[in-house]
Amino acid sequence: MANKFSAGLPKRQLGSTGEMVSILGMGGGHVANSSNSDKDVIHIIQHAIDQGVTFMDNAWEYSNGRSETLMGKAIEHRRHELFLMTKVCARDRNGALSNLEDSLKRLRTDVIDLWQFHEINYATDDELVFAADGAAEAAQKALSEGKVRFVGCTGHKDPTYLMKMLDHDFPWSTVQMPVTVLDPYYKSFTKMILPEANKRNIGIIGMKSLGGKAQFITEAGLSLSDCLRFSLSQPISTLVSGMTSIEIVNENTSIARNFDAMDSNEKNLLLEKVKPIAADGRYEWYKSTQAFDSAPHREQHGFPVEDLILSAVKSEDRSD
Repeated sequence: MANKFSAGLPKRQLGSTGEMVSILGMGGGHVANSSNSDKDVIHIIQHAIDQGVTFMDNAWEYSNGRSETLMGKAIEHRRHELFLMTKVCARDRNGALSNLEDSLKRLRTDVIDLWQFHEINYATDDELVFAADGAAEAAQKALSEGKVRFVGCTGHKDPTYLMKMLDHDFPWSTVQMPVTVLDPYYKSFTKMILPEANKRNIGIIGMKSLGGKAQFITEAGLSLSDCLRFSLSQPISTLVSGMTSIEIVNENTSIARNFDAMDSNEKNLLLEKVKPIAADGRYEWYKSTQAFDSAPHREQHGFPVEDLILSAVKSEDRSD
């Protein structure tokens, strides 16, 4: 599955796109949402590229545009080395096209390699996206005009919502979703979406390998190596990691560079270890709470926008 090169990180094919991407991706949200200065954010992103990360993750709404803006500055002179992805938040055609123009300007590029519908976290999201004058029409226009090369969708709340998206007749290239050791026991994306996406040759982008706030380590008692290796041992194309410091970039890229896939016995032992704490989603906060639901999407569905950050979470962000 992975091709290892003399330099950089192992790479895998991104579904049917023909693109090869690093097995570890740079999460744009966490690095810009941290206490890092603009200069530090740019340096961390560039250091990740130096370590072999070629897949860049972002979204129109992250840190009110700060994430795309700083990533644009970081990659401006290295754009040709990278596969650049960002996400669209608007569900209507005109709003989505406006999001796209903002993203192109902030990221300092003429083309987004992969544009994904962000946070399909509500049961009616597919209806909004595929309505007349919906965001799907914007994506088709962007594809035809060459402003976007590929289109996908993302979600972390419930796999049935993502499946509804994938069941629409649309040229899906990717799907981004939680791929973790806790996932199989509660609202499982890896059981429902992963095999179907692989059957259709849709590239799978994993996320939340440490829980989004590193709570799989700080609360559930797992190790960084076990979490990353388990996720990377699944049939995915890349794993997005929210690396917020040089140290964390080095830790994550070291594991990815020396990646050794878990065999069936090792995976099963780890799954048995987490079984007692995994069945109710107590550590998968992105599924079982509103702590990871973004304000733009709450507004779209008429929910109050409030502080959605868990006050009890004091751990350092390590993975998207």
